[in-house]
Formats: sequence, C-alpha cells, structure tokens
Amino acid sequence: MCSSRIAQMHNPRFYRTKRSAVTGKDSARISHSILKEAQAALFEYLHSTRGIQSMYAENMSKNSPHFLGKLLEKVEIVNDVRRSMSRFLRYHPINEFEPFFESLGLEPWEYTPLLPRDLMFLSDDCLLLENYRVLCECGIERKKIGRIYKKAVQVFQLEFGVLPLKLRAYKELGLSQSFMAKIIVCSPHVLIGDVDMKLIKVSEILRCAGFDYVWIKENLSEESYNWSMMFRVLSFFWEICCRSELHRLISQHPRLLFEGSRDGLLSLITFLLRFGLPMDQISSMFLQFPKIRVSEFVSNFIRCFMFFHEIGMAADAIGKLVCSYPILLGSCKLKKTNSLLTNLNVGKKRLCKYIQENPQELSKWGMGTRVMPLPDSGEDTESQKLKTKFLLDLGYGENPDTMKKAFKVFRGRGGELQERFDSIVNAGLVKEDVSKMVRLTPHILNLSKAVIQSRIDILVNELGFPLSSLILFPAYFTYTTQRVRLRLAMYNWLRDQEKVEPDLALSTLLSCSDKIFMSRYVNSHPCGLQVWQDLKRKIYPG
Repeated sequence: MCSSRIAQMHNPRFYRTKRSAVTGKDSARISHSILKEAQAALFEYLHSTRGIQSMYAENMSKNSPHFLGKLLEKVEIVNDVRRSMSRFLRYHPINEFEPFFESLGLEPWEYTPLLPRDLMFLSDDCLLLENYRVLCECGIERKKIGRIYKKAVQVFQLEFGVLPLKLRAYKELGLSQSFMAKIIVCSPHVLIGDVDMKLIKVSEILRCAGFDYVWIKENLSEESYNWSMMFRVLSFFWEICCRSELHRLISQHPRLLFEGSRDGLLSLITFLLRFGLPMDQISSMFLQFPKIRVSEFVSNFIRCFMFFHEIGMAADAIGKLVCSYPILLGSCKLKKTNSLLTNLNVGKKRLCKYIQENPQELSKWGMGTRVMPLPDSGEDTESQKLKTKFLLDLGYGENPDTMKKAFKVFRGRGGELQERFDSIVNAGLVKEDVSKMVRLTPHILNLSKAVIQSRIDILVNELGFPLSSLILFPAYFTYTTQRVRLRLAMYNWLRDQEKVEPDLALSTLLSCSDKIFMSRYVNSHPCGLQVWQDLKRKIYPG
C-alpha cells in the first residue's frame, strides 16, 4: 500500500484531480495545447452533435477565443481537456449564437445585444445560416460578416433565394462579384429593397472619369456610405469640372468622395454658393484641398465663420473673407473667441478690422499655438485722450481719484461716449440739461447710440410723453422697453377705468418694484390681474 502511494506521488497521471483550464477571464492566458484541445472539442460538438456544417463549425471553434475562455472556466478538467469539455457540453448545451457571432468578427460587447432572446441553436434560424452561406460564397471574409449583421440585420432575414437574385441583378448591371463583396461590407443596405441605382450611377460616373473598379475598391473604406449623397457630390463635381479635371480632382483628393462626410461637404458647397463664390473658384478650391480630413476642414470652416459672427463682423466683410480665403478658413482650427480676445488683448471692433487687413494672421491663432498680443495701434492712447476731454467737458474735475472713478463708470471709447451724448442732444434737449442727466445717471452713456435713439423714440412717439420727461427722470434709459411698455399700458387701462390719478409721473410708474406696482395699481381693479397677465403675454411673447 505504501509503495502504491509512492508510485502515485512520482507519476502525476494516476491522480484524478479537478481543476479549471484557465485562471482568469482572459482567454490569452490559455496555453496553446489547451486551446487546441478545447477547439477540437467544440468543433466535434458543433459538427457531430449539433449537425452544423463542417466549414462553419470549424470557423466557429477556431475564431471564438472569448467564448472558449468563458466556457473553459466552467469546465472541471479531469486529466484530459478535450474529453472533459466534451462531457461538459453533453450535459450543458451552449448558446450557439455566441461563438457564431464572435467568429464573424464581433466582440462580446457588440454581439450580446444582438443575441436572439428565444433561440439557442443555429439550426432554429435557417434564414440566418442560408444568407450567411450566400455571403461567404460571394467572397466576403467571414470575420467581416459580423459588421454586415450589425449594420443591416435585414439582410439575414431575406427569404430563401432572394439574396442570390439581388447579387445577380447587380452583376447584370456591370458590378463584379469581388467589387460587390467590398461594397456589401461597407454598405450592406444595398441588399435591402430594390437595386440601389445611385450606386450604379456613381460607378458609371467614376468609370467615365477614367477610374476602374480596382481603384474604387482600393479607396473604399469599411464605413457606411450614402450612395445618394455621393451621387449628388459627384454630379456637382461633374457639373463644374471637365472630365480630365474631374479625374485630377478625385485622384488627388479621393477623400472628398470616400471619407464619409459628404453631407458636410455638400453643406460647405451650398454655403460657398450662397456667399457668391463662382463655380470655377469652388473647383479651384477643391483642387488645392489641404491634406486633412474633410470633416475637419468643414468643422474648421464653420468655427471661423462663427468666430467672425461672435466678434461682430459685418456680413459683407465675412462674405469677402469666405470668398477670398476658403482654404485658409478650412485649414485653421481657431481657439475659442474669448481666449483669442484675451490673448490678443484686443477689443472686438479692432479685431474685426485687423482680420480684414491681415487675414493670413488667422493661421497663427490655432489650437495649441501661443498667441501674442497685437501691437499697440495708438488707438487706445487717442481714445484715452478723447475720454478725458469728454469727462472734463462734462464737469468732472482734474482730480486723479475723481477721474479714475469716472473712467470706471463710463464704459466705451472716448469717441463713442461723445457720440452717445450728442444723440440725446440732437433729439431736442439742451446740452446743459443732458450734462445734468448724465451726471445724475452715468449709465445712460453705457448704452449704444442705437439703443438710446430707440428708447427716446418709444417714449415720445409711441407712449406720448414729452421729451422734457427725461430731464427729471434720466433713469428711464436704464429700464427695458418691455418693462416700460407693460407698466404704461397697464397704467393707461387703469386710468381709463378711473382707478388711478391721471397725471402720475414717469418715475413713479417705473421705479417701484413689481410687488409694489401690483399691490398699489394692478390690484386696484377686480379685473386688474387678468388684464396685467394678458398684457404681459402680449409684450413678453414666448
């Protein structure tokens, strides 16, 4: 007995131990010998036990490492991996769709949502296997068929005989089997519904331009293609280019056609046409297209356009830049507007002027570059002088502290402040009165000239108040037009109802809070609240 125990110790094969073939979930840790045995066991189960065609069973067993690793974690190995796994499979049927989808090139996280809820065996989905067979015979790599399933599961639900007919239809229209194999991988939707005639037209235009099917196949990626959109792009290029020029354009820049941002490209073309860029210049622009992705070019172009808009550039000035420098705008990935204003240490007005005079400087303001402040133009110094003179004329003394406070209160350049002041005087008030108004309510001059003129017009021509009302109540300018209209419309209604005094001052109606105005005036009439709400909806739409 003792000698028997010693013999067992020196010959491990006599042990009957239970162990797992893997120590973790990573199938890469499985040794080559164990993996081969496991693959053989899975093949035998799929082919011999489940009756799956030999070629498919072999592909599933050899190309589903994640599934095999997970399966081996569940198997208790007793001496022989293959025999232990076969025994396990005999009593534990697997979901055959898992190794099947993985063998088609899908990762577990991709195929898990695609697993049928009520099926385990591939033989229960005859259409799936039949259409899979047709695609394999068409010349499509098995590891790419999973992508077709993800993009267009309807292809695998076609009735028997339908898929071969669709492939034959494309062949009769001149598309070879190898070409269709590449097309199907990137655009499986061409197999759904009727023949995609836009695909046929795209191939015809390209062949007319001097490109063969081999060149087209080489430039097709495996992303999805919208053949209708591609046809529109090609038709546009065909319209603006001669045959030789179209060949040169597409051969130099195939990504314009095949990159996948043709919708953005069409938007860009439409944008350029609306700004008046001639067809020949658009053609020339594409011939000079930079070596960047089309999507990046379109994104950069939009970013530049939005930047011009955000700094207040006039529409005609933007149009000139768009038409004169489209390649520049599409090549610059500008920093955000606020960052540029800070880094350049410049105001929007001067920046607009600087860009129009020096458009090439845009290329120096891209993401990841160090942007230096613009050189002093002398305008700031001149503005300071004009602002100081304006404040002195207004009655502020030369005391440095007083002048410093005044500079903070009055925002804007010296010339702008004088222009705003003059707009009030020109409305019909005496200069001395306007000076008193401004000293009493300095913030008046922080409004633009257009806003000042608009609020004077509303007060006098719309609401019927005399211009002299502003002398006693210059703070009127600081209230929004909606507040003024709402309060005075409510007051006029209450006055007609004889619920308020007929000659209340403008300051009395506008300066009190909403709460006081409601309690003192609106609620003085039983219908006051309803009228107030109706007026509010009318004056504050949305």
